Order: sequence, then C-alpha cells, then structure tokens
Amino acid sequence: MASTTSDGSASAGRWRAAQLGVTRLLLRDLRGVRRLIDQSKLQATVPTWIEAVAAIITRYSELSATLAADFYDGERVAAGVPGTFTVPLADSPPSEQVESSLRWSTKDLWPRDATDSATTAVQLEQFDVRLEAAMAKADGATQKLVADRGRETLRQAVKADPQAVAYARAAALGACAFCRLMASRGAVYRTAESAGRDANEQFSGDASVVKFHDNCHCAIIPVYRGQRFELSPHAREWDRIYREYAAPYPGDQLRRFRRAIAEHG
Repeated sequence: MASTTSDGSASAGRWRAAQLGVTRLLLRDLRGVRRLIDQSKLQATVPTWIEAVAAIITRYSELSATLAADFYDGERVAAGVPGTFTVPLADSPPSEQVESSLRWSTKDLWPRDATDSATTAVQLEQFDVRLEAAMAKADGATQKLVADRGRETLRQAVKADPQAVAYARAAALGACAFCRLMASRGAVYRTAESAGRDANEQFSGDASVVKFHDNCHCAIIPVYRGQRFELSPHAREWDRIYREYAAPYPGDQLRRFRRAIAEHG
C-alpha cells in the first residue's frame, strides 16, 4: 500500500517548527549587532554592521541547509523509498546578494531633504524611527536568505533524486493569501512547467518554480514515487475558496482570492 504524505502531517509541522526555531535564534543575534550602527558615523559603521550580519547569515544558512537535509532523509525513510541518496546542500547566498539586500534595508537611515521628491516618509523621521524601520526590513530580508537556503536544499534534492516526483508547499493558517494559494495547489512543484509556467508568464527559470517573500515561513514537502499526497483540511478549504471565488477570473485570480479569504477564510 502506498504511503501518504501531506502539508499537514506531523513531520511537516515539526519541520516548520524547526525553521521557526532557526528564525528566532537568527533574530536574537541580529538584535545583538544593532549597537554597531552609530548615528554620528553612519558611513563607517553601517559597513561594519553589514559585515557582522553577513557572518550571521552564513552561520544560520548552513544550519538551515543541514536541517533541511535531515528532514529530507527522514521523509525518504518514512516513505519506504528504496536505494540511497545523499542530499546536496545548497550553496550559501552569494555575497553580492547579501550585501545588496542589507544596503537596501538600510538606505533610509540617512536623513534627506524634505524638498527632494525622492525622499521617503521614513527618511523624514527621527533617527530611532529610521533605525527601527531599517532593522525591520533587514530582519525580513535576512530571514528569507536563511530560510531560502534550506528550501533550496530540498528543492534541489527533489530535482536530483530519481525517487522524488514533486514537492508541495506547506503554509501556516495565518499565511498571506499568495502563500495559501500556492499551498492549495498541492504536489505540483518540481519544474516551471509543472508549476504552471505555460499558464503564467511570470514564471522564468527554475528558481521561479516556487516563490517566497520576506518573513515567509512556508516549507517544502517532498513527495516520492509511489507516494500519495493529500492536502490538509485547511489547504483543501483554501482550494475550495479559490475554485469558487477566483478561478473563473483569469488575470484577477489572486486579488479575488485575497478578498475571498478575507471574507470567508
């Protein structure tokens, strides 16, 4: 009898809990290096802060990838998959990507002229407000970089393992409408074609097969040959809402799904 897996399985819940644990430790360490930023010496201290955060990202992204590999191995054993497979750990995020993300996060730290049309509302605030806004953006960007390495490890494993056929997305009950919609699609993810590139011109390249945003805690759930995937009760309800309120309206489906979730979810 074929085994069954689900985005709502106990192991999926433990995997998401492990991801959240990594995020909590990551954010704790990020708070610890905020003191490196000196208002009177932004040009000198922001690069020092970026260097410190980059080291934190390296450390926690390695942990994220290792935990992902352990999860994949456990799911493979639970599915009774024959043969052996060594999960390749995804590469760390490129230093250029890390630096670009952190510079984007801190661009509003510097005060600007109120008469400049390019000045943002945050740049007109006091420094402590600007710092909090910058650190909130940095927390989100950093969380994504770390979580993505674990998710990419799983995605690459599914692509390389001859016994894996697809993966699904597991989203929390409080996830955004986009994540709920992606999770409701089930085990369709492996290639851009299977995920819907032919139906959505926004898909471009393998990296676009599954999209995540800052502060996203969705997990990837592997599905193996001969295994049956079942949507969790809440994902089935999201799928019902999508089919009833959004599916008949091409080009406007996400907006209608978001509205239907707010009204009925």
